[in-house]
This record gives sequence, structure tokens and C-alpha cells, in this order.
Amino acid sequence: MALPSKLRFPETVRDLVARRYRSQQRNWLGGEGRWPLEMTLGCPTEEQAQELSASLLAWVDAWRGWPGPGIVSWCERRWRNLGVQRLPERLLVQCAEDAAFLAADESRWRRASACYNQLACRWPVLASRLTHWFEALAEFDARDAACLEAALAWLEANPDSNLFLRQLPIPGMDTKWLEPRLPLTADLLTALRGGEGGQQSIYQRCGLKEVPVTVRFRILDQSLRQHAGGMSDIAVPIEDLRALCLPVRKIYLVENLQTGLAFEERRGSIVVMGLGYGVSMLAQVPWIVDAECTYWGDLDTHGFSILSRARSCLRIVESVLMDELTLLRHRDLWVEEKEQCTSADLPLLTDSERAVYRGLRAQHWGTNVRLEQERIPWNAAATALNGSI
Repeated sequence: MALPSKLRFPETVRDLVARRYRSQQRNWLGGEGRWPLEMTLGCPTEEQAQELSASLLAWVDAWRGWPGPGIVSWCERRWRNLGVQRLPERLLVQCAEDAAFLAADESRWRRASACYNQLACRWPVLASRLTHWFEALAEFDARDAACLEAALAWLEANPDSNLFLRQLPIPGMDTKWLEPRLPLTADLLTALRGGEGGQQSIYQRCGLKEVPVTVRFRILDQSLRQHAGGMSDIAVPIEDLRALCLPVRKIYLVENLQTGLAFEERRGSIVVMGLGYGVSMLAQVPWIVDAECTYWGDLDTHGFSILSRARSCLRIVESVLMDELTLLRHRDLWVEEKEQCTSADLPLLTDSERAVYRGLRAQHWGTNVRLEQERIPWNAAATALNGSI
């Protein structure tokens, strides 16, 4: 006869407490939850106890030696044949910190609690919002908490500074510290201001100036380079690109930087490198929108998604080396795409492109098949590109 499933040994209860802790840690951080937390240990019937005497003794001994935290509550059972038996009934976990200890997460809980209490004490309105950031706060030490408090105070007092991160006069804080924590900072500022964020970027919500997104491109025609002071390899903010107004006939869009650097002279052409999903910004540049465009990206689901996005903002976009023949011809060069695009369909693909996209998502040729642009031999790539002139 097997030990009844309701009979819980310490390791089982630890796992249950840890599971409860992980699901409730945000709520508990905000002061919710009833304490003590009761975890029933289960008690066998007399019949089960008689048949499982050795296992029962091990269970009782395990709880008799429970080191804590938490208090083991015991009960008495008066049985006809076994007499009076004192058995463990439930574990009482006294507080969230004890639960965190049992979940082997005590130090992270203490850090999150300290930061939460510090900020919620100064700005009570942040109490509910802070709980959403448990994972971030759990990594904060005292210096991090002080920096976040100082940043919030300064940005709240100066809502429209229009400064770069580097210019902020906040003692003890630097750009490398604040930049990765800007989403947290912006969210808390939004809460301080009554929840008004709308469609603003995190920089706009903080009243800061955002570092301009640059577009890197090469001018492949000597006559076109004369319009740019003779320069050939240029990286400029999108506003400057729009003002440049080159009389181009052909735009090549590639994802890999060295692929773009390998392009040779092509009359009336430029090659734009590494925009990824940022390709949408080219819609702001009329002289690019009106030119013919050839897109060559990675032969994977995201490559096709970027191609579809390019067609949504540029007038004429054809693809090259993004077909089934290219994929199968380079089977030995395949790697795995870590996360596939989740869109069920991309309406701006051609029929043949859509067939490959759907095949990739359906794992038709293997698991998350991907052919990276830079793996295709350059001679083969140059031949295909020459055919797109």
C-alpha cells in the first residue's frame, strides 16, 4: 500500500511554499496576504498507519526535526489499536520573509522589500505600481535604491528638462546606471503624475531628449557622392537623411553590416544596412520612398516580417535570395532561429515568399530553420544581386 498522497514531507511542503511565493510575491510585497500561511501536512487513517508504520515514523521524525522557519502544529489522534498518537498537522509560515527563505529567495525578497518601503514611504501613490517591478527591485542594493529615488525626485521636479541622460545633474547617478532602468523610472513617473502616459516614449515621459536613431548607408555611385561632399559611408539621424535628398534610382536594404560594406559600385544606388524592424522609419524620407528597393534579409520568419514591413512604407520593394531554392541549396548552412515571428500571415508577401514563410513556421524543413544572410557565399550573393539591378 502506497503512502497516501495527502501526507506531505518537508521537501514537498517547501516546494508548495516556494510555488505560492512565486505566484504571490508581488501581492505580498504590497502588504496583501493573510498570515500565518497554513500548509496542511495531512494525517493518515489508523488503517494506513498500521500498514505504513515505518514510513509513518519517518514522516513524524522529519517534522519533529523541522528547523524552521515556520511553526509545526501538532495534533493528537486517539486510535482503537494504536492508542494516542501525536502527529504533525500543519506548518504555519509566519510572514512573507519566511516564505521567501523556504523558497531560497530570502536575499532578493529583502532587497525588494527595502526598496519598496523606501519609495512607497516617500511617495505612497507608488505603492501599487512598485509591486509590478518586483524582479527589478529584487536586484537593487541600497545604492541602487538611492539612485532611483534621486532620479525620480529630480525628474518629477523637472518634467521638461529636454536634456540627454548624460546631462542630468543627479549626484551618484550615471548614464550607464539609468539607461537600462529607464522603463522602470518612466513607469513610476507616470504613476506620480496620475497615470497619464498615452503613446509617449519612455524618454518623453521623463522629459528627456532621446539619442537620435541613425541610419547607416553607403553611396555606391561616384556622381551621387558629389551630393554628399564626396562621402561614401555615412551614418546620420533620420532627419538629416531626409534633408540629404539624393537623386537615387535604386536602394538596397540588407541586415548584415559587412554585407553592405562588401557592395561594389552601382550606378544610381545606395545600400542601407542593419535597420531590422526600424525599416519603417524610411517612410519619412521621400527620396527613398520613391526609389526602387531590393531587400535581402535573413531567410527566416523575421526576415520575411521585415520584408513585409518594408513594403508597407516603400513604394517598390522586391526581394532577392529569399526563396525556397536558396533555402534548400544552402541546407548545410542552416542554424536555428531562437524565436519565430508569431504573425500567422504577412499579407504583403508574394505568393512564393508566403509559401516559404508558412513552411518555416510549420517546421516543414526542420525545427526553426534559419539561413543567415552572411552565411551565403559572397560570389553567389553578388551574382543574385547583379540580377536585381
